[in-house]
Amino acid sequence: MTTIDLDHPLDPPAGTWQEEHLSRYLRTGGQDGHIWNGAPTLLLTTRDHRLGRARRTGLIYGRDGDRYLVVASAGGRADHPIWFHNLSADPEVLVQVFEERFPARARAATAEEKARLWEIMTDIWPDYDVYQTRTERDIPLVIIERA
Repeated sequence: MTTIDLDHPLDPPAGTWQEEHLSRYLRTGGQDGHIWNGAPTLLLTTRDHRLGRARRTGLIYGRDGDRYLVVASAGGRADHPIWFHNLSADPEVLVQVFEERFPARARAATAEEKARLWEIMTDIWPDYDVYQTRTERDIPLVIIERA
């Protein structure tokens, strides 16, 4: 398993709501930021597939037993989010939930898995169904398992 260097991660652009959320989450160990707009969030760190540097982002998550679930919705935009391209190229990721950080492996759910797991995620964030209507692409649901 590769190690993700967190010394100089690429974080969301300064001044954005994503940067503000990430800053609060990191500063408080998730005490402020774990719940965002009523939904639980984790921090996912991937290796940028072009630059090789760590890239960190906050994402809404759900659970399926011991597995974490996230959705690569990008709000229904035409392209997958950068973090999804990154984990597709290198599935070794780092996850932070509250203060706990752990290495994990991420992959897109199969069609059969997604059929069952999508409901878990839309129960948490119903807009995922709306986002799917905004795009031609099949929005991936990602399964993250501890390494």
